[in-house]
Amino acid sequence: MSPWAGPAVVFAVLAAAVLHASWNALVKGTDDRIGIFARSSLVGAAVCVVGLWFVEMPAAGSWGWLIASAVIHVGYNLGLLAAYRLGDFNQTYPLARGPGPVVVAVVAAVALHEPLAPVPAVGVVVIAGAIGVLGLTPWRRVRANRPAVLAAVFTGLTIAGYTLVDGVGVRASGSAAGYTLWLTGLECAATAVLAFGFRRETPVLAAGGRAWLIAVAVTVMSTLAYGLVLWAQTRGALAAVAALRESSVVVAAVIGMWAFKEPMGRVRVAASIAVALGVALLALPTA
Repeated sequence: MSPWAGPAVVFAVLAAAVLHASWNALVKGTDDRIGIFARSSLVGAAVCVVGLWFVEMPAAGSWGWLIASAVIHVGYNLGLLAAYRLGDFNQTYPLARGPGPVVVAVVAAVALHEPLAPVPAVGVVVIAGAIGVLGLTPWRRVRANRPAVLAAVFTGLTIAGYTLVDGVGVRASGSAAGYTLWLTGLECAATAVLAFGFRRETPVLAAGGRAWLIAVAVTVMSTLAYGLVLWAQTRGALAAVAALRESSVVVAAVIGMWAFKEPMGRVRVAASIAVALGVALLALPTA
């Protein structure tokens, strides 16, 4: 039996991976990252206010998980801002994505009684190991910029945290769409308050049209990406979904090389191929 409930789940998670790497590249590529988080949070909150009229209210049993996830997501946003301020995109992005698959796989197996079969479990390990190589090579960059590494690893732990919390919460909600919009709305409201607090000396709302266009793009891509993941978590194993979405590191490596002129040597190319191999192992049906 496969850890997936059909090819649509695999496609949804892969699409989410591409969207996630793309919006992260937009954030990394701007000099005003706090401003972009503030503006995208305002856009996200406004979209959610409208969207909530058209979705079902999450079930009462999911609200504790939902609120906990919103808090963890705020920590994730702060860690991401710090990592991108301190380090290169194709170093910090893989490190931020690396811890999640293994932590989720272990906790899901032990605490949630959701172990993976041997072949998908090998896929999770291969993906996590390859992501580690992507983030830790070349080693001289890691030694020269330990604060960026620490910020990225902290971000990765928050990813593992909200993945597990949302895996339980969205299944209890009875409405993946409702859970997604309420989570996004709460996260956006809290992030906007923090962002405006950090930027009191500079007017965020007075930004030009291009800045607002980027904010809208980040909001749409991030919400759609995580909405697809939440939907997939209602139909597939948490560890498999968590690992498959980290195929985004391959997209991020290409973006980093092409858009930011960051190095991509043979070791990193081999690690990217290993991620693809791990994805293939996850997708294989098991008895």
